[in-house]
Amino acid sequence: MPVSRVFDGNGKREVLPLWFSITILFRVVRRLPPLNALRAFEAVARLGSMKDAAAELAVTPGAVSQQIALLEDRVGARLFQRLTRSLELTEAGRTYFSPIRAAFRQIEEATRRVTAISESRVLTLSAPPAFATTWLVPRLGDFHKSNPEIDLRVVTSRVLADFEADGIDVAIRHGLGRWKGLRADRIAAVRLIPVCSKALLGGRSRPTRAEDLAQLPLLHDAQRRDWPLWFQAHGVHPIPKEALSGPSLDDQILLIQPAASGQGVALVTEVLARPELARRKLVKAVDLAWPQEFAYWLVYPDANADQPKIVAFREWVLAQSARPRSSPRAQ
Repeated sequence: MPVSRVFDGNGKREVLPLWFSITILFRVVRRLPPLNALRAFEAVARLGSMKDAAAELAVTPGAVSQQIALLEDRVGARLFQRLTRSLELTEAGRTYFSPIRAAFRQIEEATRRVTAISESRVLTLSAPPAFATTWLVPRLGDFHKSNPEIDLRVVTSRVLADFEADGIDVAIRHGLGRWKGLRADRIAAVRLIPVCSKALLGGRSRPTRAEDLAQLPLLHDAQRRDWPLWFQAHGVHPIPKEALSGPSLDDQILLIQPAASGQGVALVTEVLARPELARRKLVKAVDLAWPQEFAYWLVYPDANADQPKIVAFREWVLAQSARPRSSPRAQ
């Protein structure tokens, strides 16, 4: 029979059946009150209100009251003095609250430390959908090969990420590279080019003048601002009415697909059009580019700039952007 060795109060060793020790341990665990009851007690004692505790715990005040009653029954003492419009801890409640509060703080701290260990491996990146699809995703295998200790998590969004609220470590942004409290590393210049399918040209020679594109159906960005600016930048005055009408889509990757299927001419960034140009699903509708002042930037909070995972990703991104075969060309 399995045995357990214990010592009595005089230091003498006694041999007891193992089932006896397990039973004692089980009974000790059974004496602990339910965790939900302890959470309810700690919240009510700290906030001084059933209603406020219920709001914090995302339950009803009635549910909190039931948990308090359960706990009082378990410990065999009243923990709160219920007054007309408030609650006060009884002497037993005050005695109980201090160690319970300390225990929850220890649990919170232990959880924070363990979470920090696991999160040190995860790098969360926010990027525009089109950029992530055409530039970043094809390169992810190389990043994992170079940095197997980092788990990269990509979140696509068309809005600017809130680093703290959204749990973002680094982001790709489109702009001039000036954001308060953030460091910015230039990845790629934004070069807008007009693209379409060969079928749209109908066997005709490719146009040579900017104004010739007004004779073709145009696909627009959501704000309908790129085509008017493009025509203006190339000296076309007045702006053709076609530059203001036609279907619009809210993401460049959505413009590339209808352009490749012959539905019109899209004005998109060269870096995003490059894969379809290489596969000859798209051609340049006219060999005129529009270098904008805007660029794609890798951004991250100043305070986090020296984190090893951010340093590693920054170095990898900048190395990728410097490769002439697969990276955007600075203009």
